[in-house]
Amino acid sequence: MEWIEYLHKGFNVFFFIYGSLLFISYLLIGVISSIELRFYTRRNKYFDFTKIATFKVLPSISIIAPCYNEEMSIVDNIRSLLSLHYNSLEVIVVNDGSTDDSLKLVIQEYQLVKINYAYEHVIKTANVRGVYKSTNPSYSNLIVVDKENNGKGDALNAGVNISRSNLFLGIDVDCIIEPDALYRMVKPFLEEYGMKKVIASGGVIRVANSCTVENGQLTKVVFPKNIWAQFQILEYFRAFILSRMAWSRINGLLIISGAFGLFDKDLVQKVGGYDTSTVGEDLELVIRMRKYMHEVEKVPYRIAFIPDPLCWTEVPDSLGVLYRQRNRWTRGLIDSLSKHRKMFGNPKYGRVGLIAFPFWVMFEWLGPVFEFIGITYFIIMSALGRINLKFVLLYTIFVLAFSVLYSAFSVFSEKYLYDRYKGVSFMFKIFLISILEILIYHPLNVIFALAGNFDFFIRGKRKGWGKMSRKGFKSDT
Repeated sequence: MEWIEYLHKGFNVFFFIYGSLLFISYLLIGVISSIELRFYTRRNKYFDFTKIATFKVLPSISIIAPCYNEEMSIVDNIRSLLSLHYNSLEVIVVNDGSTDDSLKLVIQEYQLVKINYAYEHVIKTANVRGVYKSTNPSYSNLIVVDKENNGKGDALNAGVNISRSNLFLGIDVDCIIEPDALYRMVKPFLEEYGMKKVIASGGVIRVANSCTVENGQLTKVVFPKNIWAQFQILEYFRAFILSRMAWSRINGLLIISGAFGLFDKDLVQKVGGYDTSTVGEDLELVIRMRKYMHEVEKVPYRIAFIPDPLCWTEVPDSLGVLYRQRNRWTRGLIDSLSKHRKMFGNPKYGRVGLIAFPFWVMFEWLGPVFEFIGITYFIIMSALGRINLKFVLLYTIFVLAFSVLYSAFSVFSEKYLYDRYKGVSFMFKIFLISILEILIYHPLNVIFALAGNFDFFIRGKRKGWGKMSRKGFKSDT
């Protein structure tokens, strides 16, 4: 039939253009990230970050760590935060109505007592039930906030209200942070080179599953045995070493991981803090901050990204938990992009509106949807005998080769710059994982993203922490 022929040609043209744009985008990301990595390495190769401690004027920093049912690791994680090196630092742990013994364990371990603590309610939050400080002078910079449950974004907002610092580091409480991480993260704020105001800086997240932790510090990096964690190591290499470095280079970075990001506290308060109605509060906040800078402040600004492996966290090691996490990420992505849709293709917002925002819509959000449509179309056309098998075979080989090479480039960059995973066996395993990822992990992520789309549009927005069962870290002590 004639209409089938037109439909067939239309689909072919669309997927050819879409696929070409996707491959070109990733090639550019690889090239740009290489330039930025080289620039960063040359700029900081001989810089002693610990000398920042000798600066006469340093911005004060509050670490804000929301906590919900983290009794397995909360005590060790707080010890890790208290061991960080920085001159003017306070650690704020916000217990968001945990139903386990998280608060009880922290009170006992750190000798906390409830106090009257004066602060401004600049950002509206759920009821704060109490503020705790330690009777032990060794923990004088620790503040524990107990509040009613209302989600991670609300817990972060409560911490921002409590904070008396210039900057705040929003993290997941289960993270293990490198001792000099704060000096590396604050450096862009001290430079503000090019007369651009730095409003935030993000850092690399690494997978801590199977790693060894001693006294709150990472002492041994191990390639995990769990296959789901192995897939995520490769995924994180690409996301942080390549993608975010490239977007940082062109000042189009739209997300700073909620697990590890340093922000200008005054600006965050001006824009109203984290959005508690979404599960993608980290992405939404960065978009809103950029929007505010273009519409209100109207001054040159940038968001910095630090490629050094500064933060280590436990990632999902079961299919069920991984599904819930990726489903939540997809819902948060759709919600955030929808709320700020007027930025799409809008020259008023510079590179963010013209390049970054369309990329996130077309490839991050709609990519899995188009992939599913393409596979369905291929099956139907195959059944109708309208597929050029030779072309399909060549195209498939090209896609597989490109995917493996792109992953190999991210692994090479990580190995050359940091070499945290030692031995030849790691290289062999990660190469095998890059192949299995195409056959197993990527299709699953497409399914998880489709489920997230379904849940968002059909079942409606849902809030919540999206709890991941923690197994804790291996310890030498």
